[in-house]
Amino acid sequence: MSYSNLQAHFTRISHLRHIESFVRWDETVMMPPAAAAARARAEATSTLCSVIHAMLTEPKLEKWLLASERRLAALNPWERANLRRMQRAWLKASSLPATLVEQASSAEMKCTHLWREARSNNDWNSFHPALESVIAIKRKIADTLAKTLNCDPYDALLDAYEPGMRSQQLDTLFAPLRPLLPDLIRQAHNRRPSPWAPIGPFTEKAQQKLIERLLRTVGFDIQRGRLDVSHHPSCGGVPDDVRITTRYNRADFTRALMGALHEAGHAKYEQHLPAGWRNQPVGLACSLGIHESQSLLQEMHICRSKPFLRFIAPMIRKAFPGHASRQPDAFNDKNICNLYRQVEPGPIRIYADEMTYPCHILLRYDMEKALITGHLKVSEIPERWEADTQRLLGLSNKGDFRNGCMQDPHWAGGAFGYFPVYLLGAIYAAQFFASASRENPHILEQIGNGQFAPLDAWLEERIWSKGSLYDSESLLRHATGRKPSIEDYVTHLHSRYLS
Repeated sequence: MSYSNLQAHFTRISHLRHIESFVRWDETVMMPPAAAAARARAEATSTLCSVIHAMLTEPKLEKWLLASERRLAALNPWERANLRRMQRAWLKASSLPATLVEQASSAEMKCTHLWREARSNNDWNSFHPALESVIAIKRKIADTLAKTLNCDPYDALLDAYEPGMRSQQLDTLFAPLRPLLPDLIRQAHNRRPSPWAPIGPFTEKAQQKLIERLLRTVGFDIQRGRLDVSHHPSCGGVPDDVRITTRYNRADFTRALMGALHEAGHAKYEQHLPAGWRNQPVGLACSLGIHESQSLLQEMHICRSKPFLRFIAPMIRKAFPGHASRQPDAFNDKNICNLYRQVEPGPIRIYADEMTYPCHILLRYDMEKALITGHLKVSEIPERWEADTQRLLGLSNKGDFRNGCMQDPHWAGGAFGYFPVYLLGAIYAAQFFASASRENPHILEQIGNGQFAPLDAWLEERIWSKGSLYDSESLLRHATGRKPSIEDYVTHLHSRYLS
């Protein structure tokens, strides 16, 4: 009876999370400009967050959890995993005062709205006081959760995105990449041919039509999702209503196209989560690292592969017939492959090539740890950003805050501990794809023929259908037979860019 009560209670919480996800989507995609001031005050969203927090901390939950724990032997493996997730959610919520949760929601909302305007104006001075407020609250949250979880404050924030992961583990996993990547980047940059850049303009309508066709081609169920435009590409919503966003550049269609295909990896994962466990914690995605592995597997291992690019090249030419006829060298199969496989350090993370992308993550990971510990002040971010960008990428964007330290919305929204899961996801993705390819050596050939079902079936069986039955490391072991390792990731980079 207690476990049934918990299921019913968490179903109601899930319904509120559902509403919250579409409030945030609306803010990103649909909210009219004049509504920004009222929404920025964040009363409605803060109230919703406080209601969810109150439901997670109701006294009866502790009684139900204890009673269910005593009857653990009567539960099946999925129910046990669901109970563990419920216990974790209750423990973390119970350690945070409701006022602190409301303060965080309000500060993050205000900062995110300010970020959109300040970024477009390259205005660091007006933005950084709001960011200071967010970080001050996140430090309080981190300190409180750290006592509950018996870990360091930054690890308490990381735990929200990659449960059970600690920065010491990440540091050990990432350490070999730090000296390795700069040399690999130099070698790859010198060896890769410079592609012909297609010359626009490319209308948003033509780009959208092409992207929607490709989304359907790779298996995104458009009847249970949609494509929209936002400041920053994203994937949100719920499994039966997944929302992808991208942003268009009339001078360069390649960015929106690959950005949307990246988000399609997230979306397919969501759409294939176990339907029998909807509205329960165990039915959610395993972790953000696993989630990111699915988007990077989709983008890097499938959509930037030569077989896939050759497969879609005729679709690209058909989408932009006038441009293709006037610029045959830019639109032939070989050049389209080169466009998506060049190695060229640049300042923008979301547009970074596969080889330089990890450097963008290491930069942010190091900085956000220092921000939470207090070793880095918010006012020092631009100077530190410039120094690390020069060290890792050999670039300078001094004074260009828009394309530097203000390019991402994550910190404005309080997402500290999120950035390292991008690199963790890349490592997971390589390990998943290598394992799938060993079991089915014809995967890339099948992709080149437009056959995505064989790989999707492997992902469905090993990852998607498992929800949160396992933690991320256990899921990786079940899917690949090995613990997390950079071996397949480094092999992939060598094979694609240096062989």
